[in-house]
Amino acid sequence: MNRCVRVLLAGWLLALCGGVLAQAYPSRPIRVILGFPPGGGGEILVRTIGQKLTERWGQPILIDNRPGAASNIAAAELVKSPADGYSLLYMPAALVVNPWLYAKVPYDLAKDFTPVTLLASFPLVLVVHPEVPAKSVAELVSLAKSRPGALNFASIGNASPPHLAGETFKLQSGVSAIHVPYKGGGPAQAALMAGEVQFMFDTAVSAMPHIKSGRTRALAVTTRNRSPIFPGLPSMAEAGLKDFDLDGWAGLVGPAGMPAEIASRLQREIAQILRAPDMAERLTSLGADARGTTPDEFRRFIAAEAAKWKRIVEASGAKID
Repeated sequence: MNRCVRVLLAGWLLALCGGVLAQAYPSRPIRVILGFPPGGGGEILVRTIGQKLTERWGQPILIDNRPGAASNIAAAELVKSPADGYSLLYMPAALVVNPWLYAKVPYDLAKDFTPVTLLASFPLVLVVHPEVPAKSVAELVSLAKSRPGALNFASIGNASPPHLAGETFKLQSGVSAIHVPYKGGGPAQAALMAGEVQFMFDTAVSAMPHIKSGRTRALAVTTRNRSPIFPGLPSMAEAGLKDFDLDGWAGLVGPAGMPAEIASRLQREIAQILRAPDMAERLTSLGADARGTTPDEFRRFIAAEAAKWKRIVEASGAKID
């Protein structure tokens, strides 16, 4: 058998094995590692999509909460997991921010992940405790300037986009406020509703139910233009901070070396779920905009976001030891 024939045969066998592997997947439960404690928007999103996958595949989607260090702990858990498609990571925007804030992170964005899909994007929302005497961004700025250093703002953790949104707010408005990091959206929201902090930039997914219930009051969205999710809220740019343009997002990745066939199958199934009218309506009600990009599109998106957040971190001067 000459070399050319051997190469062709090897390629055919590889493609055949890959197809069989993808067809057999999944044959047991799939674990999704989440870098937040129970109760936050990330868990709601994963459970919503996971329920649909379970209905299709007959295999449970199990959530493994590994909170702390802006999802670095969760990422480290994924990196050491087998690349067989049964351990996945819920990837928040924080993981493209961390390399520019921390002296060392337990992963390499370009080398340690197999992108699967961008699940959803959502604006961040500036929310305040109902008793804070500010009904607009301008009034919050005025209040903060009248009481320098007296206002506290929560975030879902150091290095998270909500944390950097707060730092950007301080930088662009010239106010002084103290950052109080929490281990996830649930604890941060609880602190805000209890009055322990006065404001926070929350993800739309997490903020929506508390805004609707009146337990928090929304002032603006962080995207440059108004969001169809909150059509009545001005953007931060409309409110006077003209260079403010940030949003949140979440995706799904596997460990490096995960078979491309499995990543592609996961993406196709999730994209179909996200395109279903009932699912799109459900995500909109949660404050999320469904995506479902291909693995290659998500890879390019991660690279672009990393470059953007590098610029934001450098401009803010924020660092974490």
